[in-house]
Amino acid sequence: MATPQSPRQSPRQSPRSGGELEPAGYVQLLETLKERVRTTQVRAARAANTELLRLYWSIGRDILDRQDHAGWGAKVIDRLAKDLRAAFPDLGGFSVRNLHYMRSFALAWPAEADFVPQAVAQLPWGHVRLLLDRLDEQALRDWYAAAAVQ
Repeated sequence: MATPQSPRQSPRQSPRSGGELEPAGYVQLLETLKERVRTTQVRAARAANTELLRLYWSIGRDILDRQDHAGWGAKVIDRLAKDLRAAFPDLGGFSVRNLHYMRSFALAWPAEADFVPQAVAQLPWGHVRLLLDRLDEQALRDWYAAAAVQ
């Protein structure tokens, strides 16, 4: 006659632990924790990405403002790229080309509130550059950004 099982399961041997006994529920706990770690990693990466986009947008906005109000020409971007790379040699992203993209980014989304709550703020910088290169209409950019996030 079989005995009824208690709510607590008995320990079992784990193939990964060299024959040591696993406490009851250990595998489920481990899977739950691994999923939590993965989810947090994704959220942290998205938050870091959004902050990087905010930085790039603000640099682009500053360039636009200076060009509009002080009459700066394109040569200033060349100098900024050189000086920013010298100030932050371990950081990438301050090439002349990338500074032009930052300017275009700020031109495409004129206010920070235009892009931060939108899907574009969740995209990697390379995706944003593709949107800027390939699409002229803002509504299409926003649509493709949302589709890419999905």
